[in-house]
Amino acid sequence: MNLTRLIQELNNFSKHGNGELILQNAQTVWTLYLVRGQLLYPKSKHHPVRRWNRAIRQHRANWNWRDDYSQFSDNHSWECQLIDRGLSKKQLSLIQAKLVIRSLVQECLFELSPYPDLNSDWKPTQTAISTFCKVVALSTNEIQTILGTAMQMQQQWQAAGLSHLSPTLAPILQEGADNSELPIENKYLNGKLTLWDIAVELNKSIVDVTQSLTDWVKQGMLKFKDIRDLALPTSNDNVVDTPVVADRKPPEFKLTPLKNKTPLIACIDDSPVLTLTLRKILVPNGYQVLSIPEPMRGFSQLIEYKPDLILLDLLLPNADGYSICKFLRETPVFKKIPIIILTAKNTSIDRTRAQLVGATGFLAKPPQPQELLDMVQKHLG
Repeated sequence: MNLTRLIQELNNFSKHGNGELILQNAQTVWTLYLVRGQLLYPKSKHHPVRRWNRAIRQHRANWNWRDDYSQFSDNHSWECQLIDRGLSKKQLSLIQAKLVIRSLVQECLFELSPYPDLNSDWKPTQTAISTFCKVVALSTNEIQTILGTAMQMQQQWQAAGLSHLSPTLAPILQEGADNSELPIENKYLNGKLTLWDIAVELNKSIVDVTQSLTDWVKQGMLKFKDIRDLALPTSNDNVVDTPVVADRKPPEFKLTPLKNKTPLIACIDDSPVLTLTLRKILVPNGYQVLSIPEPMRGFSQLIEYKPDLILLDLLLPNADGYSICKFLRETPVFKKIPIIILTAKNTSIDRTRAQLVGATGFLAKPPQPQELLDMVQKHLG
């Protein structure tokens, strides 16, 4: 079974109730935990705790989930308990929980996509699933969207000549190596962070991060090694050896306190030049601008600030603007928020596709000041 066929057939598993779908071959084993045919979360035998820690740090960095772990009834289904407790204690919003799960699923599909044939085994379970977990489980359509992004990432990975590497490996700087021109700071190259971890910390794509290190590996200055998973805390030890990276890059712009009736416009675009251009047009005309250069990392900001309008680029790191628009429209919080597509691909086909995924409007990039203001005023007044 390949992944495309698997996802197409996920609906068939709904008749079997809740269960575990195990996908494996000689290289890897993944377990998909399904609730009525919807995907609650995936789990690999390799780095299961590290993956959750990374996803939570990405979408809910201020939640010290390890403190809650010691209160779980057992460690067999700690992931379900983690979701349930995070939502019930309001440590996670529903959207943040979904984003955590989406990040896990994207890594899973990225790592599985190179394998054309996977053996599958279904194991039904009788474990009671909380209402919270049922709500945040991903539908087939949501998984299909994530698969498209994961396969695009995998194609870029292979095109960059990285197919012999795994993003679960950790780069380590060799003793005596000249680190004056390294593309990444030394603190990320101590053998405690995987390539996945570093990409999240740097807010960059896994392909860009790994590709930037390959020349240094060829020169013998860096090596990749497999590292152990993070340990789950015990009842007597709530603190584990979690790699904490200091001096994280601050947001490009900070929002001032919102004034009454001051519209907030979110700009989802990885180009600082375009973002600055938009700010120069919008801010003097009475709007605030929230810059989000990487969509998967910035969704929590969208939830927090609830913008009045969203400007969305089509070409984004690790994401397709059409998929992002579709995801936003499927999320109740953003269902009625105007979404204006910004792109250099200004054709009738692009406009039609944008309308199909729920875009409110369409502007060629870079937008003309008056054209942009007219569009914004049309929807915000």
